[in-house]
Amino acid sequence: MKRLRALLACCLLTATAVTAGGCSDASEERTLVVLGPWTDGEEKPFVAALRHIGERTGRSYVYKGTRSLRETLVAQLQAGAPPDLAILSSPGDLTEYARSGDASALPEKVAGAAVPPWAPAITVENQEGEARTHPYWAPVRVDLKSLVWSRRASAGKKPDWCLGVGSGATSGWPGTDWVEDLLLQREGPDAYERWATGRTPWPQTKPVWEEWAALLAANGRNARGRGLGSEALGASFELLDDGRYGLLNRGDCTHEHQGSFIRRHYGDDVLPTPTATILGTQKSGEGAYEVSGDMAAVFKPSAAAWDLLGRLTSRAAREDWAKAAKPGERPYFPGGAFGAVPPSGSTRAVQKLFDGAGQICLDASDAMPPTLRDAFYRAVLEFLGNPQKPGLLDDLLDKLEAERKLQQREEAFVLDDLCDNPVVPSS
Repeated sequence: MKRLRALLACCLLTATAVTAGGCSDASEERTLVVLGPWTDGEEKPFVAALRHIGERTGRSYVYKGTRSLRETLVAQLQAGAPPDLAILSSPGDLTEYARSGDASALPEKVAGAAVPPWAPAITVENQEGEARTHPYWAPVRVDLKSLVWSRRASAGKKPDWCLGVGSGATSGWPGTDWVEDLLLQREGPDAYERWATGRTPWPQTKPVWEEWAALLAANGRNARGRGLGSEALGASFELLDDGRYGLLNRGDCTHEHQGSFIRRHYGDDVLPTPTATILGTQKSGEGAYEVSGDMAAVFKPSAAAWDLLGRLTSRAAREDWAKAAKPGERPYFPGGAFGAVPPSGSTRAVQKLFDGAGQICLDASDAMPPTLRDAFYRAVLEFLGNPQKPGLLDDLLDKLEAERKLQQREEAFVLDDLCDNPVVPSS
């Protein structure tokens, strides 16, 4: 796989590197703003870590969370008032911001925080048309995917799948996760990476779509039955009608395909199993997992902003974040977990799988050019509406293939290194 790990040239480093003292800028005297995806209480541990950073630096920081992160950031950029840092889960979006010049390349002082596969270096042309390769963002928190969750009483039994794909403007992503994971487990990391980076025609993915439909239709389900079709389209991926959270708490299904973040809705009677185990095959995808992450990028460069990014990826901040989180919400970081408070059983189980992974591959749709990603979301929703309709899947894949070719002509596929060996856990 292609390795792009170049650092900034000395001239850029001189202009933006973190200073230890004696040199200041306007950001030293103002409040720095961090825009991020966590709301409704989920942000509290991060805010606690941010507060501790402020106590160490004497600077003032404020966190602003929103579920409409892309729309909010775009509006702020258009208004000429971006946040100092933004935390996003989509490398595809981040790549666009790097190419447009809105996100700044990491200086050498913090470039080591750009841990692969979450933060590969990318090649971008500067204003003079010169191509330069740098990292532009760094993961502050990560999650493991390729997991199936079930209660102990259901372990080993034939799955009766939970499914909900509603998620506001990003509805459909729980379905794209399924397609991606099936392809990873059936074809292996190399084939997965070729497809996710635009080198494989979409019609070649038809078998995994068909397998997904067959899995969901098991146990007597059909295209319009419970948990599939219109009911799944209208259901949230986590919120139940009565205000409770967690699809396994509905009582009408036994297994849920979801990332490690979902453990916050369950007790230790709900534990993860690798998707490969549930599928009954290891094949070429043995030990391979999808991963996702929340990545920080600087949109208003200053010495204070670079200092903050460096501190957010430091051991001290991670320990503060972990300490402030509930045992079932303990965050994961590249290289292992931190915190003196014992984690929950499910948190510990995920970390064990993380540590034993053979290959980790960045979430495919997160890494795709945004227009292709959004088309993928829409295709999943349309497919779920009537998966048995003759010709529907072929038509959807042809449309996705047309979008892939369009993005190739636009040279929008910049990321090409999505899989890597796991980071060795910190001692």
